[in-house]
Amino acid sequence: MHFKLIITFVEDDKTDLVLDTARANGAKGATVINHARGEGIKQSKTFFGLTLDTQRDVLLFLVEERLSRHILEKISKAAEFDSKPGTGIAFQIDVEDAIGVMHQVEELTQELEDKL
Repeated sequence: MHFKLIITFVEDDKTDLVLDTARANGAKGATVINHARGEGIKQSKTFFGLTLDTQRDVLLFLVEERLSRHILEKISKAAEFDSKPGTGIAFQIDVEDAIGVMHQVEELTQELEDKL
């Protein structure tokens, strides 16, 4: 089974929305890294040296490659990445090898068998 890693940078108030959307569309779990900081086209505003950014979270989804594009598109739509600048980004990368995911492989295999 081949996997993709979906990496999502999102405002912290949209983390649960993105997690729920990914799970509803085939993701079996995620790793969340809280309190990340990012900067887009416009530099962050400061006030006496303190950054006035909203906090961001990094979400990592290891998903079966046939589901990855669908999940990516659903995340983008739910979190309004393309319609509201600065809300977040998501992208996917190939995973050459993965260990510790046998439970996910078994569940995906069972779901596939149930559909057939």
